[in-house]
Amino acid sequence: MADFSASYEPTRHARLDALRGLAMVWMTLYHLAFDLNHFGLWRQDFFHDPFWTLQRSAIVSLFLLCAGMGQALAGQQGQPWQRFWRRWTQVVACALLVSAGSYAMFPQSFIYFGVLHGMAVMLLLARLSWGWRSHWLGLAGALAWLLPTLVQALLPAGPLAEALNGRAHNWLGLVTRLPITEDYVPVLPWMGVVLCGLALGRWLQPQLAGPLPRLLAPLARLGRYSLSYYLLHQPVLLGLLGLLGWLQAR
Repeated sequence: MADFSASYEPTRHARLDALRGLAMVWMTLYHLAFDLNHFGLWRQDFFHDPFWTLQRSAIVSLFLLCAGMGQALAGQQGQPWQRFWRRWTQVVACALLVSAGSYAMFPQSFIYFGVLHGMAVMLLLARLSWGWRSHWLGLAGALAWLLPTLVQALLPAGPLAEALNGRAHNWLGLVTRLPITEDYVPVLPWMGVVLCGLALGRWLQPQLAGPLPRLLAPLARLGRYSLSYYLLHQPVLLGLLGLLGWLQAR
């Protein structure tokens, strides 16, 4: 069978790359603060202080919005399934590495369904939603965003609620109790952001294809290698802070 992906040459959209790069920089600053707290160098409440919880939600939203817009552009360019599966496999492999690394550091709260795990599922769902009209994407996105809140409000305590809270099913996001884990990005409500990004990417395609100011070129370069950067930035930050602590203790 012929490999039609060999003739597929995607067009980069520097503005989208720069937006993704901005998310990487913001995430790095957030994780630097988180790591400083982990080493006891700067005490902050990352689990309850709105200054940090809202930032985390905004960073994840920006990442997933970019993912949805990227899928919209890939769909308009006719990306074949072979190319999709290649990238999807890389995301899954990196998600497994994140699980393994977090288990080594936080065995009681390791990451079993974080942003990369969620993105792997959501990218597949976004790919299958390519043919939907924009208004249906917006409606499905709104429903995805509201459904967990409805479940929390209406689902009574009992066996079904406990089953949905368990690790086997809480990746769906229909939980009444948040799990203990270092990163948790379930399919719901976050698939709503990806679907909105899919619709937005279609609408903004002419703007995303425009030129990028030279000042923002470094952000675009960073955004092109977001997966590798995401995988490496935390080990580098932790290593540098650990080295700094060791030097101060000498």
